[in-house]
Amino acid sequence: MSATSPTASAPSLPKPADRSRRILAIKLSAFGDFILSLPALQAIREAHREAEITLLTTAPYVDLAQASGLFDRIWTDDRPAVWRISAWAGLRARLRKAGFDRVYDLQRNDRTALYFRLIGRPKPEWVGVVQGASHRYGGMTERRHIADRERDQLAVAGVTVPDRADLGFLDGDVTGFDLPERFALLVPGCSPKRPEKRWPAEGYGALGRTLAERGIRPVLLGTGAEAAALDQVMALCPQALNLCDRTQMGQIAALARRATLAVGNDTGPMHVIAAVGCPTLWLFSEASDPIKVAPRWPRNAWLQSPRLAALELARVLEALEQLTGGLDHRTDL
Repeated sequence: MSATSPTASAPSLPKPADRSRRILAIKLSAFGDFILSLPALQAIREAHREAEITLLTTAPYVDLAQASGLFDRIWTDDRPAVWRISAWAGLRARLRKAGFDRVYDLQRNDRTALYFRLIGRPKPEWVGVVQGASHRYGGMTERRHIADRERDQLAVAGVTVPDRADLGFLDGDVTGFDLPERFALLVPGCSPKRPEKRWPAEGYGALGRTLAERGIRPVLLGTGAEAAALDQVMALCPQALNLCDRTQMGQIAALARRATLAVGNDTGPMHVIAAVGCPTLWLFSEASDPIKVAPRWPRNAWLQSPRLAALELARVLEALEQLTGGLDHRTDL
């Protein structure tokens, strides 16, 4: 955690509950970042209990946002290309018509800086990094974890962010999966565009066989886009249960609450698995920066190798032994 204090243009303004009734929170992507931002989003709702809160997000996160119960309205931003003048005009009209009293920009990028300009005058209170914001956070030049950034960003506006989010709203029925008492979640996939973030299927296959030998059945999670990777693991570890494309996010949370442990790449579902308390081991390549995104939940650990293809099974097993207190018996951690 950095000891440098963020700069603020208006640290003495009244707390938000005293002034704001129409609130906009902006969080566009990505899935892991959305999960990491849930403490901040829940803090915004707590600070504005009586306000009407709108979330501006993108289509993949609408269901999660609705399930959270934090928002009165959810707007979808299709992130139009620069040349789509009519789309930008429509967004500008919508932002101006809404008459927001305060905006929390949790995306903090060039696109949301453009929204600040589109919203017109008089400007709402704006909690973000853009030049001219009423509550300006100036810590973006530092290499910091997203949780630290959002804690300090919202502190500028008098909002206290908890260390952890309440993910009780995420749950699902897993009775149809015929799960054993002891099982481990393996998440071998990630974005098809980021193959360098994947530990090879051979590694997951060998890990699955080792876990099965110790009485822990491997359970594979992934989407249809990751089916090939999961099929490769199944070929190497037939004892595994393949739930490819069979789980919704609530079911992943429910599985994680029951699992003995989880191992996976730097991908969105891992954030849910870790956040609900499952002992979780993350595998990072040099394509990820653990300083910014590594899990901070209790019972979480991570390994990083410049090339995940070079990560040896022995290192993974050693890390799991340390994380769980021993793989040959179930422990209450």
